[in-house]
Amino acid sequence: MKNKHLHKIFANVKSFPSIPFVASKIFGMLDDEDVSAEEIEKEVKYDAGLTANILKMANSAYFGFPAKVGSLKQAVVLMGANRVKQLLLASCMNAIMDKEIEGYDLPSGELWRHSIAVSVTAEEMVKELKFNDSEDVFTAALLHDIGKLALGRFVKDEIKEIEEESLKSKSFVEAERVVLGTDHAEVGALILKEWAFPDDIINTVRWHHAPDESENSSRMLDIVHVANVLCLMIGIGSGREGLRYEVTQSALERLGLKLGHLESIASRTLHSIESLFIE
Repeated sequence: MKNKHLHKIFANVKSFPSIPFVASKIFGMLDDEDVSAEEIEKEVKYDAGLTANILKMANSAYFGFPAKVGSLKQAVVLMGANRVKQLLLASCMNAIMDKEIEGYDLPSGELWRHSIAVSVTAEEMVKELKFNDSEDVFTAALLHDIGKLALGRFVKDEIKEIEEESLKSKSFVEAERVVLGTDHAEVGALILKEWAFPDDIINTVRWHHAPDESENSSRMLDIVHVANVLCLMIGIGSGREGLRYEVTQSALERLGLKLGHLESIASRTLHSIESLFIE
């Protein structure tokens, strides 16, 4: 195991951009049942870019309603605080993720597109299986690959050796760990720990490629794992990693997923993603 990059990688995690202050403040407001929609709109309206992004997603075919959502206040009333919180987080992540990730051969915007696709797929899976836990699943799915942002340049520096390792019947993430001493899933979990995210979301990001290796298995982890591989299989955000991952059979069994479920979810995901990114 090579450790020459570890110090720099972990320093990179420590200096990774935090969620904008206004977003952190609004998250707290959305958790407070006594805060009105007017107060939330007043807090956000001074950030025109953030407001525009939230409303764009609120009016997309996937997130939105038949009626036009013209203000954040209206979005909170129509969609509820939980959905607006998701849109707020997604908008913040768009600003961070919407860039080229050279080490993973992901062009500008592709990591963001993949992250949204996995979130949509995870929600479709929750609907398909009639589960009732979608809020944290959406968040964990949105953030599952955030470690790539911090690890990308190190992967780029060692890509030849990582590629060689991945050809030895290893997945790309396993090859990362052999060469760099860590991988993007672990780095992503460390970033979320710095951001003080809940433990179950951190655990899901940490083990989204290997759910059976987690000491804290959960339905959320299994859902995000399957959603991620499904999106890679249908070509959303595969980049350099390509089709080097397989769905863990035990995760499918725990969720009760059959081939018919996966085909139905994949079809709906493709339709939803098309509507999100064309508008």
